[in-house]
Parts: sequence; structure tokens; C-alpha cells
Amino acid sequence: MASGSKGNCIYVSAGEGALLIDCGLSARETVRRLEAQGLPVHAIKAIIITHEHTDHVRGVRVLSKRLRVPALATGATWASARDTDAVRHVPMTAGQALEMAGIKVHPFSVPHDAADPVGLVLTAGGARLGVATDLGAPTRLVRHHLAGCQALVLEHNHDARMLAEGSYPPWLKQRVRSAQGHLSNEQGAQLLAELAHQGLKQVVLAHLSAQNNRPELALEAAREALEPGEAAPGLAAADQDQPSQVFQI
Repeated sequence: MASGSKGNCIYVSAGEGALLIDCGLSARETVRRLEAQGLPVHAIKAIIITHEHTDHVRGVRVLSKRLRVPALATGATWASARDTDAVRHVPMTAGQALEMAGIKVHPFSVPHDAADPVGLVLTAGGARLGVATDLGAPTRLVRHHLAGCQALVLEHNHDARMLAEGSYPPWLKQRVRSAQGHLSNEQGAQLLAELAHQGLKQVVLAHLSAQNNRPELALEAAREALEPGEAAPGLAAADQDQPSQVFQI
């Protein structure tokens, strides 16, 4: 539904049930985008919160109350999140799988400057979707959990040169490029190269910086990381201002 520093949201459906991964847009805008894509809003059974930063939780309170659905989050993330009063919380722990809306959800720890950030692997009907969009380093644990997925949502946040030459103050540049910050195009592409396999069908590049990246740069880095051949997965770059197409795996 959206990806970037102004708001993040992913809709995942399996059968009649669906989950939202984060809700960093307003509730109204989230619903508008879902309806524009023909996705049933009332199929949503829960909202998963990967971490507490505003661009991931802005619309959680209003939308969860409107749909009467819980929010899944780790204890530390929930304690750090703002504006979640009156929202029903379902505890989630990194490393422990749970099932919701017919989808098995397996959260795993990622390095990011948040209380207890997680990536996710979602499994339904034999298909595996891996999501890792806010992390500063592709750790061994990240690679382990994302291996074997049929679809991936992977961070390609910034072009290293654009970040270095851009207008961000030095402290912010250091935060972005740190091991608790965000993956560059090169880092994201290297991770993709390690995860690529014949069963990988679709890759969505996510959390592209509006100031320090361009979709064509992220896509070029990802293409160069993949071995040429008929089995190459589909590649797309998620957008901040409009939803992507609906992908099926």
C-alpha cells in the first residue's frame, strides 16, 4: 500500500483472511488505497507492527478500532509505541511463530534503531513471503529466515553516493548508513543475490528514500545481483505515493 519514510503498509491475503504489516498511513488513506486496489478491507484480521517508528504505526489506533482487530507486536515495541490506547494487543515474540487469519507468522530480530524490531516470514498454502524493510545490516539470522521464500520484500533504502553527497546533516547520514540504520542499494542487492533461487518468483524493493535514491538505481542494482536466465524473479520497486500492483505467489 505504501513504502517509504512517510508511511509503510503491506496487505497480505490468504483465502478469505488478510493481515496488514504495519499501518504508517492514516486509517482513511489506508482504506482508500485498499479499496482502489479492490482489496476487501473487512477481510483484515490483525495488524502486525514490525517496530514503533511513526511511519509504521501512524494509522494503527484508528484502523484497529474501526475494524475491531488486534495489533500484533513484541512487548518492547508495544511499550514504545505511541497512540495505541484502546487497541487490543496480541503479544508477539521474535523467534516464535503464531498463526492468524490462516497465515503462519514467524517474526525474527533485525538490527535497527528501535526497541525490538522484527522482520517477518509469512507462510500459507506452501508459499513463503519474507519481509525485511528496516534494517542496517543483512545479518546471518536475516539470511537464515529469508532463505527459500517464493517472494521477498527487501529494503533498498539509499544510493550510497547520493546519501554522501546529499543534503542530510552528518549525524543523519551516519544514522542511515549505520548497522542499525537502513540497507543501501548495494547491500540490498548483495542480500538478494544470496537469497536468489529457482523458486523465487517476485521481489519488491522497499523503503526507497525520496531524497537519496531513485527507483531506477535500486532496480539496476537488484538486476545486476541476479544471475541472468529464464528463472529470474519479477522485480518491482514499491512507491510511497501509490500502491503497487497485487502480486500472487
